[in-house]
Amino acid sequence: MRLLVLSVLSVVLMVVDARFDTLKPFRSQLGLVLTPFYWMADMPQRLWIDMTQSISSRSELLAENEKLKAEALLLERRLQKLATLTEQNVRLRELLNSAELLDEKVLVGELIGVDPNPFTHRILIDKGEKDGVFVGQPVLDARGLIGQVVEVMPYTARVLLLTDSTHSIPVQVNRNGLRAIASGVGNPESLDLRHVADTADIKVGDLLVSSGLGQRFPAGYPVAVVTEVIHDSGQPFAVVRAKPTASLNRSRYVLLVFSDPRSPEQRAADAAVAQEKADQQDAASAIDATGSATAPAQGAQ
Repeated sequence: MRLLVLSVLSVVLMVVDARFDTLKPFRSQLGLVLTPFYWMADMPQRLWIDMTQSISSRSELLAENEKLKAEALLLERRLQKLATLTEQNVRLRELLNSAELLDEKVLVGELIGVDPNPFTHRILIDKGEKDGVFVGQPVLDARGLIGQVVEVMPYTARVLLLTDSTHSIPVQVNRNGLRAIASGVGNPESLDLRHVADTADIKVGDLLVSSGLGQRFPAGYPVAVVTEVIHDSGQPFAVVRAKPTASLNRSRYVLLVFSDPRSPEQRAADAAVAQEKADQQDAASAIDATGSATAPAQGAQ
């Protein structure tokens, strides 16, 4: 019975609300009162949506961050590679410029190993017997002499550096021709000049070049620059130290020098003979060309 009454009352209220405006203020007030309940009822759904979006946004940001990190790492690697290639290009250009200044035949080699023994200054290069490398062959970089080949294998060779304690090279002061022996002391930044008289004309800044004595190193290659001269009136010899001009602990590429066994006089004589032959060939070619041009002219007359 109660259900029936409530049903009839509901129908009456709906009809009155639809036909008349009597219940509009009541409905408006009722909606104002129920708004907090609507908001509270919708809160779990909105919280779920916000949390889902937050988690999704965080995951996307993390993924994008990882992607950007990977791209940045790749770009850094390319930049490092570009810097390395640029530096290698500069060094190769220096070597090529140095090779153009040499009269001898040269071969470019690359350093592929360093002797791990700290008391031995030796390097391994990627040229060997198959490339014509031989024991005793001079080796230099873009700035000066590095050392000489002491061991040759089919495809590699071992080079003894100037600064090795067992190595010595005859040098002379480029300014006045004073001769001396530069010996290694186990320091890649220093050479000692042995038995230089205390009264010898040598000073800091003098350039030392190979003298050619001993027939091992060709004359005229830069070896070192004098960095210290100590005179002691009580000693017969001065203490002279020099810094190698070559970058012994930094050079990546080297030049192997194939020296011309001929003397300077013989090379000059051979060059004069070759030039004379070339002049004779040019003269003969000119005569032949003149004869060919006059023959058609005579036929026309």
